[in-house]
Amino acid sequence: MRASEIASTRQRLEREKLLRIKDRGIRLGDFSQILSAGEVSTLPLIIKGDVDGSVQAVSDTLQRLSTAEVRVEIVHRAVGAINEEDVLLARTAGGVIIGFRVRPNINARQLAEREGVDIQVYDVIYDAENDVRAALEGMLAPERLEKVVASAEVRETFKVTRVGTIAGCYVSEGVVEHPSTVRLIRDGVVVYTGEISSLKRFKDDVKLVRNGLECGIGIANYNDVKVGDVIECFVVEEVARTLAGSAHAR
Repeated sequence: MRASEIASTRQRLEREKLLRIKDRGIRLGDFSQILSAGEVSTLPLIIKGDVDGSVQAVSDTLQRLSTAEVRVEIVHRAVGAINEEDVLLARTAGGVIIGFRVRPNINARQLAEREGVDIQVYDVIYDAENDVRAALEGMLAPERLEKVVASAEVRETFKVTRVGTIAGCYVSEGVVEHPSTVRLIRDGVVVYTGEISSLKRFKDDVKLVRNGLECGIGIANYNDVKVGDVIECFVVEEVARTLAGSAHAR
């Protein structure tokens, strides 16, 4: 595909993304869900306040929360009550209105309800900062942490017709469960990563085998198991991140 075609396709996808956001409206607490669908990387805000100093202080405080991964985008800021023009702008930008010591007028409130525009009002900057921080942290991709939950030493191998190789193992650490994700380690080197296809105690199928017991382990789509190999069971956990753990934009 030519570079011009790639650029055209990207522009089209971006337009479609923005239309999806605008069509359904958005709320401050929704940004983590939208980011997980690959649709948003910024938090657009319209800021209204009672005086110039308040508007400037709120804007500066919220923009300082931006990092290299997620950022606050001030679409518009001004002094005065939240009005219909603010609501229409928020809908167009796919953003949220932040009011500091001001409130929406009746028409603006009714329009926001019809258009699905979220209006958040505050009397304390700290509260606005906390809510926007929470929204940005929800937008951060979670950290993926790997945890080894069990380890089993291969002491024998058995060839089973129409099944494949079964590893006769001694569970040296943790609890081996079926199903589990495993890696096969040989002389300290990972030679295969896959899933447990079967787990047995003697001739019985079981769901788990604890530390200090023997068992038979079958690995899905893999038969080259050797005596002396180690079968390591692990899980990957997703841990929510904070802005403190995300590099701040310069």
